[in-house]
Formats: sequence, C-alpha cells, structure tokens
Amino acid sequence: MKRDALAGTAEYEVYALRYATHTARHSAENYLGHDPHGNRAMPLDFYFWVIRNAQRTVLVDTGFKPALAAKRGRDYFGEPAALLAKLGIDAAEIEDVVITHMHYDHAGNLDAFPRARFHLQESELAFCTGRCMCHGALRGPFEPQDVAQAVFRLFEGRLHFVDGDSELFPGITLHQVGGHTPGLQVVRVATQRGHVVLASDAAHYWDNLRARRPFPIVIDVGRMLDAHALIERLADGPDHIVPGHDPLVRSTFRALPGEPDILAIHEAPLELEETSAPQPVRADTASAAANATATALAN
Repeated sequence: MKRDALAGTAEYEVYALRYATHTARHSAENYLGHDPHGNRAMPLDFYFWVIRNAQRTVLVDTGFKPALAAKRGRDYFGEPAALLAKLGIDAAEIEDVVITHMHYDHAGNLDAFPRARFHLQESELAFCTGRCMCHGALRGPFEPQDVAQAVFRLFEGRLHFVDGDSELFPGITLHQVGGHTPGLQVVRVATQRGHVVLASDAAHYWDNLRARRPFPIVIDVGRMLDAHALIERLADGPDHIVPGHDPLVRSTFRALPGEPDILAIHEAPLELEETSAPQPVRADTASAAANATATALAN
C-alpha cells in the first residue's frame, strides 16, 4: 500500500527483537511431510515485537525465561525487559501486550509486565486449558506455568479476550488465523511503508509461506494454508510479511546501531530473499532425518 492510501491512519514504528536461537536444528524439523532441503542445517530464531508511536507502545509476545532456554536447549541472549530497555522502554510501564498464541516461546514472562492488559483470542486459552491438553503430543509446546500466569491475569481483570478479528487501536488490527493453534492471531500494522503483518507462527519461515510448505506443529493443516493466503492479502507486499522465526529477518531489515538483534521492520528492507535457504550441514553431522513432528513438539 502506498502512503496516499494510508492518509489519516495512525502510523507506527515496528521492531523485531531477537532474544534466543536454536542452532542445532535441521530442515526436516521445519516442514510437514517432505523436507525439500535434505535435512540441512536450518536454525530457528526467537523474536518478540514492539509497535510504537508518539501515542502508545504495544508489545507483541513476551518470549521465555532463561531457565526454560536451558531446559529446551536454546541459546539465550537476554530477557525481554532488558532488550526493551535498549529501545528506551520500561517493561513495567507497558499497558498493552498482544499474545499471538500460548506456546512457550511467545507467552512466557507475563509477570514482567505488571501494568499490562493482555490481548488473547478466547479460543486459544480454551484450547490450552481444555481436554486437548490430555495429549502429550499437543501440550508439548506449552508450559504449565505460562498457562497458569494467563489464568492469573484473567482473575486480576487484565486479560482481554479477542473473538476473531478486531481493531486494537487505529492502525493496529488483530486477525485470528488458527492452523498452528486454534487461537493463533497475526497483527497488521500501519507503517510509513505500508501495512506490515507480524505473522508470528502462521509462518515460521518465509519458505513455509511462499512455498506453501507448512511447519509441522499444526492443529489444522487446511487453516494453516488458508492463513498463508490471508496474510498475503493483509500485507502490502511480500516484504511486508514478517515471519515468526526466520534468521533471514536479520539480514533483510536494518539493525539499530550497535544492536544487531533489534531490527527496524517499518523501514524499507535491505534486500529481499525468495526462500529461507538452509545452511549446509557439516561433514560430521548425521544425515538421517528425525521424525519432524515429534522432534518439533518435544522441543
């Protein structure tokens, strides 16, 4: 979308903040069914996002804690509150937090935001507190303490349920897409370069989206594929879609000076990549593919 089409709409800066990574990961873990890359090394990054202008600051997702990084074998760079401080943001003063879904890497640290109101799809909390959590294969990406924290926020009056699509503020809309989890929502933001979509886990990598090869942690494959098409309609171009875990985000968008893990999404991209090309495996890396779905759920 061009700037004349955004006339009269609030515009925001958008930042992606990388707080962790999983380097010991291969492409077989990142595709449902056929792995087109022959089980090559394919790291997965962990981000949360900041949306802000002169009127407000909105946080999208809250990351996980250092202890959980050790438990799940992730390389951890810093707690979200510390990374926010590099943008001059005090976590204790944030008033609005969007939780895209309740998986451990998106919904930890709720207790680090004592003034915040949390915006979550009602169907998402119903899912992670319901009968589906009787199945280990489905509850693997959730952490009970994170779910409990969401329930505590509910009883404190600080959990706002979203039902489907909703305008959060002028220029910021939430869109339920499902697929990965029943209540997964993406965030559409008006910026100086048009409407950007923070896809979260509706598209872990650009390659999942562009090649229509779903990520293997999925509740409804059809809805995940529908979500890919919806994201493309919501965004103002391929480079306006920000995947949830792609390391290429760091080479596509400008990093803040001295802060290589804070990327300015509202600015024009440095370069465009057609796919998330995995890196070659080392000679001493085993070539046999693990069971993709089981491994991803366990991790």
